[in-house]
Amino acid sequence: MFYWVVKAILGPFLRIVFRPWADGIGNVPREGPAIIASNHLSFSDHFFAPLPLPRKVVFLAKAEYFTGRGLKGLVSKAFFSGLGQIPLDRSGGAASERALRTGLRVLAHGDLLGIYPEGTRTPDGRLYRGKTGVARLALEAKVPVIPCAMIGGFEFQPPGKITPRLRIRPGVKFGRPLDFSRYYGLEHDRVVLRAMTDEIMYEIMKLSGQQYVDRYAQRSRVAVPAANE
Repeated sequence: MFYWVVKAILGPFLRIVFRPWADGIGNVPREGPAIIASNHLSFSDHFFAPLPLPRKVVFLAKAEYFTGRGLKGLVSKAFFSGLGQIPLDRSGGAASERALRTGLRVLAHGDLLGIYPEGTRTPDGRLYRGKTGVARLALEAKVPVIPCAMIGGFEFQPPGKITPRLRIRPGVKFGRPLDFSRYYGLEHDRVVLRAMTDEIMYEIMKLSGQQYVDRYAQRSRVAVPAANE
């Protein structure tokens, strides 16, 4: 209920002030489970990605949003919990497996699950290599993957900036659902998972127009200043 209350209150404000646009909404099924796999440009993605959709989207959000201290931490935890977001522990191993199981429960309930395959926000506006968790989820839940591209978010709210740039209109594009039924039963095949993930990232790249970097974003953060010189 809190999700729809927040969307009813915040939605009109976001539309009037920031004038976001959307394309391909019809590619998102009106019912039934599916995964929305998106690039991740800025904090604002959490708002503008689900805004045009008539269905609730449950996103896997980084655990730090739920573990902050003090008043700010309590507000953040209450806000993201109320929106139905799931804390994602990015330390790997058993933590990643627990996040996967939680995502599977969301899909088993017939809901839309949002995930950022890159695992973190882009450090420089480019699209980075995706992690294979999205492929495992799609195969184990036997659901389609809808590629999603956030547009303009990096310029709208660059990393480290709280105040957005009003001259930038953020947008979102939803691509046609990807059917991976040909791979069902191969959810533990690393070659298949890598091939699926690369296909998903390729579709996101086509939608977003971003330059693709074939390495993980976390490993690229130290190279950001040199890349921008």
